[in-house]
Amino acid sequence: MTKDELMRRAIELSIENIKNGGGPFGAVIAKDGEIVAEGVNRVTCSCDPTAHAEVNAIREATKKLGIFDLSGHEIYTSCEPCPMCLGAIYWAHLDKIYFGNNKTDAKNIGFDDSFIYEELGLKPQDRKLPSEELLHKEAIKAFEDWSNKEDKIEY
Repeated sequence: MTKDELMRRAIELSIENIKNGGGPFGAVIAKDGEIVAEGVNRVTCSCDPTAHAEVNAIREATKKLGIFDLSGHEIYTSCEPCPMCLGAIYWAHLDKIYFGNNKTDAKNIGFDDSFIYEELGLKPQDRKLPSEELLHKEAIKAFEDWSNKEDKIEY
């Protein structure tokens, strides 16, 4: 499939998903022009705030392929990814993002993520969501153990 065909499939998923009770978002993960996985927004249907189209597509692709590193794959998404999805895309090591609508288009229909982007630039103590470091000396033990583990699988 061409890039345009893959994007059209993501857009088609976003339109179909509205009819199926979900949000107006769809995503496709592909490798060499072949669809590996698809995802749609199921936040309200599944009562899961992380069930965005991109995250669902990543979950489906990694489950289907039995890998956690999607290097060599691309994601086609009906809308520019939110901060959570963008983070997931980076963690999944996808090679490229193609998107249809942009974050301003999303903001115009009530999906405004700009406050999250703004919050990320602040120190934890200056964010609207109160944050406080707690039991650091105890928590660091897990990081020390990880750092010293010789047979760890890095990701």
